[in-house]
Amino acid sequence: MDSARHAPAAEAELPPYVGIRIADVQLVTTAELALAARDALLASDAIGFDTESKPTFIKGETSTGPHLIQFSTDDKAYLFQIGGTTAAHTLEVLQAVLEAPAPLKVGFGLSDDVKRLHAKLAIRAAGVVDLSVALRTPGQRNDLGAKTAVAKFFGQKLQKSKKISTTNWALPRLNDKQILYAADDAQVALRVYRHWIANGGKLPPMRPVKLPRPKPVPPQA
Repeated sequence: MDSARHAPAAEAELPPYVGIRIADVQLVTTAELALAARDALLASDAIGFDTESKPTFIKGETSTGPHLIQFSTDDKAYLFQIGGTTAAHTLEVLQAVLEAPAPLKVGFGLSDDVKRLHAKLAIRAAGVVDLSVALRTPGQRNDLGAKTAVAKFFGQKLQKSKKISTTNWALPRLNDKQILYAADDAQVALRVYRHWIANGGKLPPMRPVKLPRPKPVPPQA
């Protein structure tokens, strides 16, 4: 998710970033599609990664997300919807992709995503590269968001609609705007990563996200 609050005036005048086409987004709804997605993702050296969760509006309310997990190769995005119960074939594919050290999973602001994945699906993600941290320049304190990165590296303006980002991601049927928003979140991260590496960027040592220890199971009487 992008943490930038206000775009600089110059950024507002940039040409728009052209994202992924709807024809290149696959909603993974069957076991066959899940296996095809797994094979395509595991064949890549790096993939874009993000999640979406139904927003919480009540103070103290705990998120039940993620409700959508999205990945992207260089030319295609794969979206996995996560409901109250997750199909066995979906969980197996998510584990195969996320728990392996390769491919690298690159995205922006992934700390909460990784923690929610662990809390909801018991997945311990590995090989995760948080570009918000990796792209920091010496002396920079704030994380770098997707909008700022696209403006910096591509000279373009990434549209990030808060109206869409705060929609209900738990709906059984997502609309085209939600699908494109989610797919772009994953693919833009991969495009930024590719550009950065091609221009001499070096990954810092990866540190795993600290996950909470499992609660002890009380002894049975």
